[in-house]
Parts: sequence; structure tokens; C-alpha cells
Amino acid sequence: MAINNVFRVCIAVFMLALMAATPAAAQSVLIPSPPQIAASSYILMDPLSGRIIMEENSQERLPPASLTKMMTAYIVERELDEGRIAMSDMVPISVNAWRTGGSRTFVQEGTQVAVEDLLKGVIIQSGNDASVALAEFVAGSEDAFVDIMNQQAEILGMNSTSFSNATGLPAQDQFSTAYDLALLAKAIINDYPENYPLYAEKHFTFNNIRQPNRNSLLWRDDSVDGLKTGHTQEAGYCLVASAKRNDTRMIAVVMGSDSPAARAQEVQKMLNYGFRYYQTERLFRNGQELLEAQIWGGESNTLSVGVMEDIHVTIPRGSRESLDSTVELDSVIKAPVSQGDELGRVTVKLDDEVMVDQPVLALSDVPEGGFFKRIWDAIKLFFVQLFE
Repeated sequence: MAINNVFRVCIAVFMLALMAATPAAAQSVLIPSPPQIAASSYILMDPLSGRIIMEENSQERLPPASLTKMMTAYIVERELDEGRIAMSDMVPISVNAWRTGGSRTFVQEGTQVAVEDLLKGVIIQSGNDASVALAEFVAGSEDAFVDIMNQQAEILGMNSTSFSNATGLPAQDQFSTAYDLALLAKAIINDYPENYPLYAEKHFTFNNIRQPNRNSLLWRDDSVDGLKTGHTQEAGYCLVASAKRNDTRMIAVVMGSDSPAARAQEVQKMLNYGFRYYQTERLFRNGQELLEAQIWGGESNTLSVGVMEDIHVTIPRGSRESLDSTVELDSVIKAPVSQGDELGRVTVKLDDEVMVDQPVLALSDVPEGGFFKRIWDAIKLFFVQLFE
């Protein structure tokens, strides 16, 4: 939408805060360079704001190994959320699922296992057999499920990802990137929070076999609450982990590290750096009014405008007072206006860096006024524009 003859309203610091004025000169916040990370590629992202704190080769296509199972679990969680399957549904175990090699949940061919147990087997034990069983249950075959996986990857914006199976076992045309896997982790955390605690469980016992979660950070760092490890000879040692400290959450991804200890160590370094030097703030909340705008020819003379989703920023610690917000609106707003109509934009800057650039929307409907009201407003608007 073009914004002509822009009406500008400057809002000191956060519009949301409605607090004291900004100090005359905010001090610069000094942040050291990110630590060196021993991995083929890596990324550290805040899932609320989408801010990338550090990265290296994060768009490089690499084999994802068992990180693939994050997508398998995500699709099962979507099916649960939409009511097409239930945790208590019993899944028949095929010969194909039972024979799948690699890490296992130890399901038995010819038996039936609850969706809940299989999902735990995928997430906690990284069970390839459980992954295939769920894929066959949801889509009829693993190949059909893979088609769903790739469609879902496209929906999530995972533009450099291709899946060939539900397990992550080596296969042609199976690859992803650290960036794409961070997007997937973000979706798992935000879209289905009721299932996310499964990723923090340290052990799962099935068929009298107790196996630990391979994410060793669950034992070393109380703030870590997921997500998934992966390893094949081709992929090296991989880890996607998320942690939350106070109101800030971080997602860290490493791909192609040298050992289980190395992947945990490198992710821990990334998380510690992110939490030490950055914080996430909610600037505007869903439905928050930013200002009242004048509207012409309507039943009302004013219209509340604002945002219709929470807006977060990730900023260096101590830099909050340096944020500056600006709202730009169309110079003339005429009725009728419907809730959700875009009427301008709100931007938030930290020094010269744009942190937020989002549309400003009508928060309510304003229908046209009566005939005489429209005529009178048209006359007033004529003279207003004439003198301007």
C-alpha cells in the first residue's frame, strides 16, 4: 500500500510502555564477537522475533540425519491438533516398520502401539521403527508421508529442504539447512505447545527397554527443554536445542560437528552467548491501540488503529531506551473502514537498524455516516486540504 502525504507520529521508546521520556543520550551497548563454533554450519535464533544472533553457513544444504524426525513429529502433532488422530489410537506395526534399521524403539511386527508411545519413541528415543509406523498410519505409506513432509516444509518456508524418508537415514535428495531446521523448531514450539514438553523428557521405556534422550544438554542445563539430536556418518553429529531463560527463548542448531560431546558443547556456547548479551521484548500486544486517527465521512470521527498480533524484538541487553518507534498513516482516511484494513505502518529502530516494520491496521469497523454527515465532512476536508 502506498502512503501518500504521510502523517507521521513519533513515539518515544516503546509505544507500549507509555513511560518516561528517553534519556537525552543513550549509552552504546558493547557486545563482543560471537564465539567460534566447531561445526559445518550453525545458527542461533530467537523464535519470537526471528532475530538471528549468530550464524555460519546456515543456508548450506547438508544431510539432516535424525533431525528429520522433527518434521515427522510436527506432522503427527498437526494431525492430533486437527482431530484426525488421537494419542490413544492404536497403530498396527508393519513388517516394514519393524525391520527399519538404526536407532529403535523396539516395536514388534504384528502388534499395535498407541500413537502417544510411538510419538515418544520418535522424539525421545529417535526410533526409526516408530517413525515409519507413524508415517504409515497417518498417510498410508512412508512415501505418501514424505510427500506431506515436503509440502509442510514449503509452507513453513523451509526453502532449502528436501525429505526422502521419515527417519533421516541416508537417502538421495535428502537435505536441509541450519536455518530451515531453526524454522522447524520454531514451529514445533509455537504451534503445538501442548506437546512440546515431550522434547524435554529424559527417558522413555517401551517393551521393557529404557532408553535416554540423546540430548545431553537436558541434564547439564536446566533452561534447555528440547529438541532433537541426529547422527550419521555422512551428516556428522547434529543438534537442535532450545532453551528459555526468564522471558527470552533461543534456538540453536549445529550440523556436522565431530562428536556427541562437541555438538553439546558448541550449542551450549551459543546459548550462553545469546542469553548473556541479548534479550527479547514484546513491544506491542495483539489488539493494542497505537493511536486514534481522524476518519472522514463516518459514523464516528475517530478510529482506533494498531496491531493485531504480538510484536517482539530481540535487542542487546541494556539498549531498550535507545529504541525509537514511528507510526505513519495515510493523510486522509475515509469511511467505510473495516477491521483489519491496512492504514499505514509502524517501524521501530535501534540506532539506524530497523527492528520492526509492520502494517498498522484498523482495530474496528467504521461504517459510512448519514448523507448530511458525509456532505459536512467533505466540506471540512476540502478546506483542511486547501490550507495545507
